[in-house]
Parts: sequence; structure tokens; C-alpha cells
Amino acid sequence: MRRSAPLLAAATCLTMACSSGEVVITAEIEVPDPSQEDAMRSQTLADVEIQLIPFDRDVVFDSLTRTAANAEPQIPPELVEARDSIATAQARWQALETRWGTLRDTLRDLNETMSRYSRGEATYVALYGEYGELEGQLGRVDRQRQAAFEHFDGLQQASIDETNRIRIERENWADEAFIEVDAIFRARERATGRVVMADTTNAQGIAQFTGLKKGQWWVHARYQLPYTELYWNVMVDVQGGEPVTIRLTRANALERPSL
Repeated sequence: MRRSAPLLAAATCLTMACSSGEVVITAEIEVPDPSQEDAMRSQTLADVEIQLIPFDRDVVFDSLTRTAANAEPQIPPELVEARDSIATAQARWQALETRWGTLRDTLRDLNETMSRYSRGEATYVALYGEYGELEGQLGRVDRQRQAAFEHFDGLQQASIDETNRIRIERENWADEAFIEVDAIFRARERATGRVVMADTTNAQGIAQFTGLKKGQWWVHARYQLPYTELYWNVMVDVQGGEPVTIRLTRANALERPSL
């Protein structure tokens, strides 16, 4: 079984004693703002599965990893470097793609504006000069974006076979190493008298858990990026009273390579 173990139990409240706590989780990350160069904007993370677990899942997986018959296959440093290069090349291509689209739309708007004037008018002449300058930029950016895509695609194609090989090795190892994880999770649930709960963030990036028994819980979630994933396993102490709010951001996530 892989480390992304499925939900093991539904949220169930059997007695009034379990209605003692509430946890509200918000998920958002900073991402590049395509409308402004070198700017960032906040993006809420919708449709992300959030698990609230009454024990530390990392302790379980770390223990199984240490006692596995074979060592976990690692992602070779050279493959990590290659994927970093791919990510950089992709970002450059996408930036040029955005710039090309902006110039194209601007030229279309200028052409529409010019059509309202006769060719002899001063406004038309000024707009025509601006149009010619932007048209030249569009041609240069078009050539740059095509070259950038070819560079990105070439790097990506060169690493596909090695990426697939390592991914299959790691998945096969995990299937064997974590084969007992479901049984261990069920035993941990019985020991704590609590069950694993799950919710999915809404359009505002919010998930809510109510009717929680007092004690320590761990907020677990993951979010896939193009070449890495954000992994959260955040402890929260529930004692009742006011709802506890947990923010999932890049700051409290572990970012790790993904294949």
C-alpha cells in the first residue's frame, strides 16, 4: 500500500461526549500572478481532501519504512536536477505564452480603435505607429515562445523513461512495505477511541470538522504541483470551547519531489 492510504473510517459520533470540539481548516498558497511580472497572489485550494487523524500518521509510515525488507528507492539527485530544469523551462515558456497573448489582444483592440479614424487624422497616425511597434514585439515574442516550448519539451521528453522507471520502483516498494498500514491504522483508532475523519475543502478553501473528542489530532492533506507536492501533517490540540482554526499554507507544508 502506498503512503497515500485511503480513508479508513467514516466520521461517526456514537455518544454525546464526542460533541466537544470543532476544527476549521483553510487551505491557500501563494502563486505567481500572471497579470503582473514578479508578483504573487493568494490562491484558495478547493476540492482538497483533508483528513483529521487521531494519531500521527508519519510515525506509522516512518516505522514501516525502517523495518521494510529493502531500503526505499530514492529519487536520484540528477533526476531532481533535471526536473528542476524542466520546471524552469516550463515557467519561461508559459510567461512568454502569456506575453504573446497580451500583445495579440492589444493589437486587436488597437486595430478596432484605428478603424474609427481616417488615415489622415493625427490620432490614426499615432495609433498606427504604436501598432507597428507592438506588431514587431509580437513577432519577436512569438519566435521566443516557440523556441522556449521546444526547449521545455525536449527536456521533458529526455527524462520520461527514467521518471517512469523510478516511479514504478517506488510504487512497488511502497505496496510491499506498507501492506500492514490499514491494520495498524485500525488498531490506533481503537486505542484512541476515535476514528479518522475526512472532508473536502469548498470553493473558499475551507473544511470543517465538528463533534470532536478532546485530544490531539493531526490535520493531513496534500496538494499536487507540477513537479512537487505540498504535504501537510499538522498537529492540533482540541479541548472544546471556541473552534480551532488551522491554516494550510506553503509555510507549514513539506514540499517534496513527486513523479
